Amino acid sequence: MKFDINTITRENVKNLKPYSSARDEFEDFDTAEMIFLDANENPFQNGVNRYPDPQQNSVKAILAKNNTVKPSQILLGNGSDEVLDLLFRAFCEPKIDNIISLPPTYGMYSVLANINAVENREVLLSTDFQPQVEKILDNVDDNTKIIFLCSPNNPTGNSFADESVVKLLQNFKGLVVIDEAYIDFSEKESWLTEIDEYPNLVITQTLSKAYGLAGIRLGICYASEAVISVLNKIKPPYNINELTQQRAILRLKDSGKIKQEITSIIEQREELLKVLLEVNFVEKVYPTEANFVLVKVDDANKRYNELIAKGIVIRNRTTQPLCENCLRFTIGIPEENAILIKELKLLK
Repeated sequence: MKFDINTITRENVKNLKPYSSARDEFEDFDTAEMIFLDANENPFQNGVNRYPDPQQNSVKAILAKNNTVKPSQILLGNGSDEVLDLLFRAFCEPKIDNIISLPPTYGMYSVLANINAVENREVLLSTDFQPQVEKILDNVDDNTKIIFLCSPNNPTGNSFADESVVKLLQNFKGLVVIDEAYIDFSEKESWLTEIDEYPNLVITQTLSKAYGLAGIRLGICYASEAVISVLNKIKPPYNINELTQQRAILRLKDSGKIKQEITSIIEQREELLKVLLEVNFVEKVYPTEANFVLVKVDDANKRYNELIAKGIVIRNRTTQPLCENCLRFTIGIPEENAILIKELKLLK
């Protein structure tokens, strides 16, 4: 099915003249010796008295090199949530359009749909937590603009089958957004390798998980230049602050330490998976390709409260579809995991 970005972009966005910041007007010049009297900033230098690069070129250059894409195929957001919100605001007409999400999944898809007055058509995953492709396509109509896939999925931890994703990309005329927040913990290859193959493919990633930068709030969107161009029209001019950009650059350059931490988390995950099978009230441990484990227990509310009383905070997912009596354990450092394991074994 042919994808045409003009058919899914909101009319007001098509006609929008984006705000031109002071820094956008001379981005092609060498600014080293320039005198800045244009943006009503405080002129006294302290490292952050000037507005940040509105296009975050230094950060994008590293990401582009690391992922073999063009900088023009990248948009950065104040966390992935801003990226997701921009997708709603660019492509979904309030009170007219709809999106499809696949519970149990990341809760912000539903929240953002409500905020933007967009219908969220929920199509449950199968009992083995895979997309039910035919049911998804049956729920698509002329006003369906986005299908959200979280792979590896939160809270289930599994990745979606390649053939299911391909079928959606080939048979849906809107955007297929693959949320890859946890891709670094999976053996599966990122869908970034297919970004030039499918013009309706959008991939979101984050520096909050594997990169250990949750506190700086930096989300990443990879897509065709056409999609990124639309998103750039509506993003706030200085949405990524200077301190965030600086910290991201430092961390992205430290690839050795990042790989070491990812390896440690995966090793700890596999150890926890083995131990959980020995806990008497654990009924099922689900396979995972993320930095967390979903576990079915006898009584999720009871076990959650018992662990809270021990000073251990986990996530109770029992209210989510297909997740009755399920708890989600994030993988901590070895010392934290050891305490968790000890307390789990003591519970009766």
